[in-house]
Amino acid sequence: MGAREDLTADEAVDVVNRDGRGCVVLVCDHASNFLPREFGGLGLDSAEFARHIAWDPGALPVCLELSALLDAPLIASRISRLVIDCNRPLNAPDLIPEISETTVIPGNLYITKWERERRIALAYEPFHSAIDELLSQRESTGQETCLVSIHSFTPVYKGVKRPWDIGIIHDEDERLARPMVEALRRLSGITVGVNEPYSPADRVYHTIATHAHPGDLPCAMVELRNDRIADTAGQYRWAGLLAGILSQLKPSGGDPAGCFRHSSVH
Repeated sequence: MGAREDLTADEAVDVVNRDGRGCVVLVCDHASNFLPREFGGLGLDSAEFARHIAWDPGALPVCLELSALLDAPLIASRISRLVIDCNRPLNAPDLIPEISETTVIPGNLYITKWERERRIALAYEPFHSAIDELLSQRESTGQETCLVSIHSFTPVYKGVKRPWDIGIIHDEDERLARPMVEALRRLSGITVGVNEPYSPADRVYHTIATHAHPGDLPCAMVELRNDRIADTAGQYRWAGLLAGILSQLKPSGGDPAGCFRHSSVH
């Protein structure tokens, strides 16, 4: 984690390649472990901010490479999920987590309503507003769009090993998830989870559902095991693999859902 500094709401989100012409729009909710100095470490040792509790390690480099390969716009939060989790409903109990995995976050205990609203205004609202603005811009110009969020997960959670290399998360809209899963399963040596290690029931699908469903945009959430993307080689490998799959699924013929009409994933 870099040196702590002040951050304004205008700086709380990065929009990369805003005018990208690809049909994929990328979202990275947990891109950064950055903690503005006003939070004073949240009562944690600085080493904790390298862990998955503070961000999704490796997810942003994968997103940046995917953005370049697909000419895809990318919206990424610049503030640690320990300040506020942009991928949770506002009424979620873990919107501002008091415990992450087994680690207590002292600075998040007993926060006031004023502090909660301040964090929402600092990081949550700018992130979601940036997504809304970008999608509205694309809709106004008739660009075909599907929405993909990129996350990473820890190989061991609360002592339980997770066998998957990648998980594809979806709800009832499987237009994008199903062909992605099918393509991944055709590759040797990759263990693919469907709604693993998380599912929408875990409240992890908030960003996708909020921004994709109103416009009927094909959508999916990707979870990459973070030890698979811990270095540049792994990040490039998985970005290239996902780019190859997504580029083959690009909608065509003026029908944004045209190539995503599939039955249920099993």
